[in-house]
Amino acid sequence: MSASLHPHDLLDHALTEAGPLARELLNVVQDELDAQPQHFPLREGWRKVRAGFAADFEGRLIELLQAGRRGEDPLNRAPLQLGGLESLSLVDEHQALQDVAIAHVAHTAEELSRAELHQIGNFYAALRGTARARERDNPLRPALYAHALHHALAASPLAAQTQYELMRVAATPMARALHRQYTQACAALRAADISDMVASHGHAQTDPLAHQRLAAARGVGMRPTNHGTLDGLSRRVDAVNSGPQGLGAALPRDARAPDARAPAPFVRTTGPDMLSRLYDQILADPRLLPPLKALLARLQIAVVRLARSDTMLLRRQDHPTWALLNRVAAHGMAFERADDPRLVDFLRFMEGEAQLLVDAPTPTAALFQQVLARVDARIDQQARQSSERNAVALAALEREHQRNDWRELLREQIDHQVADAPLGPRMRRFLQTSWVDVIVAAMVRHGRDSHEAQAAMELVDALLDSLITPRDMADREALRMRLPVLIERLVAGCDSLQLPEARREPPLTELMAQHARLLRGLPAQDPSEHRPVPPRPAAASSAPASADEIVKRLMEERDSQMPSHWLSADVDRGELPTVPVQLYNEHDSPDARAALQRWIDGLQIGRWFHLFIQGDWHTAQIAWIGEGRQFMLFVGREAEERLSLTRKALEALLSNGLITALDDDNVVQRAVDTLMSDLDGG
Repeated sequence: MSASLHPHDLLDHALTEAGPLARELLNVVQDELDAQPQHFPLREGWRKVRAGFAADFEGRLIELLQAGRRGEDPLNRAPLQLGGLESLSLVDEHQALQDVAIAHVAHTAEELSRAELHQIGNFYAALRGTARARERDNPLRPALYAHALHHALAASPLAAQTQYELMRVAATPMARALHRQYTQACAALRAADISDMVASHGHAQTDPLAHQRLAAARGVGMRPTNHGTLDGLSRRVDAVNSGPQGLGAALPRDARAPDARAPAPFVRTTGPDMLSRLYDQILADPRLLPPLKALLARLQIAVVRLARSDTMLLRRQDHPTWALLNRVAAHGMAFERADDPRLVDFLRFMEGEAQLLVDAPTPTAALFQQVLARVDARIDQQARQSSERNAVALAALEREHQRNDWRELLREQIDHQVADAPLGPRMRRFLQTSWVDVIVAAMVRHGRDSHEAQAAMELVDALLDSLITPRDMADREALRMRLPVLIERLVAGCDSLQLPEARREPPLTELMAQHARLLRGLPAQDPSEHRPVPPRPAAASSAPASADEIVKRLMEERDSQMPSHWLSADVDRGELPTVPVQLYNEHDSPDARAALQRWIDGLQIGRWFHLFIQGDWHTAQIAWIGEGRQFMLFVGREAEERLSLTRKALEALLSNGLITALDDDNVVQRAVDTLMSDLDGG
């Protein structure tokens, strides 16, 4: 490298531009808001931000750039330390909205400066001596600026939706400003006479489709990928074989020319030949770890034998055989290391299943289906074991999430129960408010159908029964015997909420007076004092105090804080499959809602995903799905990595192309696409 360009020169220039960039954004964002009528509602939120925006943005950006100058990963942050329920590492729709905004800002800048970022990335890859440029190795990458922008907006008390919309407004002005800086950086590389070197660094490893898949995964300009199919491949082979010169004639001139160094062309390819080529492509997939390739190679014996008797194997892509290979490969590809204990355990299990298929006298599709079912069960079991320590706390967390819905339903139910009951006004209000909270608290602590919750609900019936006028002395004596137990249960319920005396004493005193009348042979309510039933009281403005204790206990029991490793784990986004975001991102469309529902309903424990959370990509496996599918627990590549997401957070990520299943880009499909490309001349 030329001595005229010091390794820190580009970063030093970016540091000097941090202040001017902050002031420029302050002005251009204001111009955008003033110029576009649809942005007028955001001007009030921007007014709250303006005073400290430039200083907050510049300060945060300088911190990030200086970390890069020290050779650190600027975004390798510590686990979140939030208050309340979020202390349980819960990612809700507001967090997901933040991630969508950060991804949008970064992607907008990357699209505008792709060529420049390629050169800058290669420059830093060359400095580090790495074989290819990785996005996180570039200390000037747009993601840093997107995080600084979010930090500046989050410093003011803005709603999550307002922050999100302001981020989107600032995305294009930010991209233009960064394009100028990146252009200047590339000019410095050319002036130092090293632009040719960095432009070609790692060129051989570059995937020409990487940017296309990356853009697809981020949900920008998304289009469904037109994959080939096994049946289409077979028909294509048959059609070309039926031609006068066979399949070789369909290849381009270079492919037909004799060349000892070139792979053998498709010439009169038969079923076995096609299967062999298809399997070769599967085993050539660079994402497969060596022991996984060895396992799939061993399974090839059974697959070839099955092909002799099953004509549908090369016609049906949903054949159990291909489904088994895809499932095994997708699960294995989720691990980074061949010595990962979970992968070793899975491969040990698969050895027995593979031997069963190889030893079968006549392999059948049904036998492959049986093995697939056992593989699914094994993956499910392995994932559930990862969540055992967290399942109780997460189930309680999900119940806490349903507290308000349950409260509303119970109020309606109790309103109906007490409508014609001879209750005094204080006890009526007590049942409609405080006792509803007692029942809900029991449901949250112990479960909706728990004995404790059922007992609290049944007490309402017992209390109403106690107000029926006794017919004779025997009934009065039976009532006298029941009352101590009834009052004791009411007091215990009040104690469970730590209900103040001022809220429990008046209704209990009123109830005791009614019982005294009944024991004297009088009706519970004096007819002269009967009043119309008052309307239902408004909902309580806050949850009972004991809810904080429940959350505190859950926090103490659960050890699933977001680990910092997730924020530095390598996810090759060039390998992410496309996601048809247009199916999901029209929230008001019935088709979009139905598509979201189908996707959520299709989630299964054990499946692996790439997802963009807290400003970075992670690889994680579903280990627990809550009742009603409102909560999901994901476990990362390391056994201690955990993250729980709400359903709405998952929907937000899906609608913006920020989550994709590893199964979606399966090894068989990739092999079929490669062979179709070969048939079409590359």
